[in-house]
Amino acid sequence: MIAILQRVSQANVRVDGEVIGQIDAGLLVLLCAEKGDTDAVADKMLAKMLKLRIFSDDAGKMNHSVQDIGGGLLVVSQFTLAADVAGGNRPSFTQAAAPDEGRRLYEHFVAQARTQHPLVQTGRFAADMQVSLINDGPITIPMRMSA
Repeated sequence: MIAILQRVSQANVRVDGEVIGQIDAGLLVLLCAEKGDTDAVADKMLAKMLKLRIFSDDAGKMNHSVQDIGGGLLVVSQFTLAADVAGGNRPSFTQAAAPDEGRRLYEHFVAQARTQHPLVQTGRFAADMQVSLINDGPITIPMRMSA
């Protein structure tokens, strides 16, 4: 499983011009399930993400997690994170999970996030989405978890 975490002061996602998810301070999570990923991999990634200390304390040091600051999570599916650009000029997405499995793992991740964190918003799986954000820092963290 691959994720890109962006520490944001605000973010939203639109589908057909309508805002379907938005947060103030917190994490924008771009999430991609890969072939072979399991619920356990998704759970492991979520646990790490919620505890990752990338928010500033009073001294300006990154000592707080999204849970510590009471920030939001905006979770957006993005299979293109599995892109392989090694051959040719058109990316290959063969390592991305099949759409049905990708949806299942995305929905599992979101359901687990909602049981462990009070503010979770989402995009819409497989939709054409427009994501807006103000990257705070900027802080952008790539994550990859496997079994």
